[in-house]
Amino acid sequence: MKLKLPNPELDDRIPSYRDLERMEKEEAGDRPKWDNKAQYLLTCVGFCVGLGNVWRFPYLCQSHGGGAFMIPFLTLLVLEGIPLVHLEFAIGQRLRKGNVAVWSSIHPYLTGVGIASLLVSFLVGMYYNTIMAWIMWYLFNSFQSPLPWSQCPLNANRTGVVEECARSSTTDYFWYRETLNTSAAIDEFGGPQWWIVLTLLAAWTVLYVCCIRGIETTGKAVYVTSTLPYVVLTIFLIRGLTLKGSIEGIKFLFTPDVSTICQQIQILFKDCNYRLVTYRFFSVR
Repeated sequence: MKLKLPNPELDDRIPSYRDLERMEKEEAGDRPKWDNKAQYLLTCVGFCVGLGNVWRFPYLCQSHGGGAFMIPFLTLLVLEGIPLVHLEFAIGQRLRKGNVAVWSSIHPYLTGVGIASLLVSFLVGMYYNTIMAWIMWYLFNSFQSPLPWSQCPLNANRTGVVEECARSSTTDYFWYRETLNTSAAIDEFGGPQWWIVLTLLAAWTVLYVCCIRGIETTGKAVYVTSTLPYVVLTIFLIRGLTLKGSIEGIKFLFTPDVSTICQQIQILFKDCNYRLVTYRFFSVR
């Protein structure tokens, strides 16, 4: 017996292939299109490869046993990540609608899924641009010699280095004091930092320029934004291979420790499994 869930007027909301062909002809001149398939593929790759792949994956891999982490990671990649990406692409191409309209077409009760996805994309865009502002700030400061985070600044009397920097490290001091200028306590409200405000404005300006004319400008921007992460990752790889102990690190990454897996089964099903799932959803957001 075929299970049929109550979903009235589903056939009216989902266009048939004949309707899709008719819509394709009617919207041929009005609907914006990619210049070529490469732009579409690069855009899709850009959504899946980002800062999380540069920052979060190495941290999680090192924290959970190296090669032992790769086994559940690749398993979730095949069983969860790839199917979700394929499902998202298939639904969008089949219905040719936005986030909210797609899910409401499948069932009115699923409208909240589309709204939630829009909210997640909005929040990700907000904090990604904040990170981009920090990156721009470090980029502008890197055109100095010596680098400002490579040594402690002198105190007001110029008789020695700043005591706060001497008690911590040069990188921590530059991050917490020169970049963020954090307050002494959580209940103290600090003022805006003009240098971060300017870099944040620059980040939003770049985003606006890339999206000002929709696909026409976005398609051109992805040639840089989607390939740049791979260039950066390649540079990190070359730099990492030249560091002391790089061979041991590669062995740690690709050699699963069976005893570690057995000892951390409880962690894998609690903390590590949670982090794996959230990281996989983060990559296919």
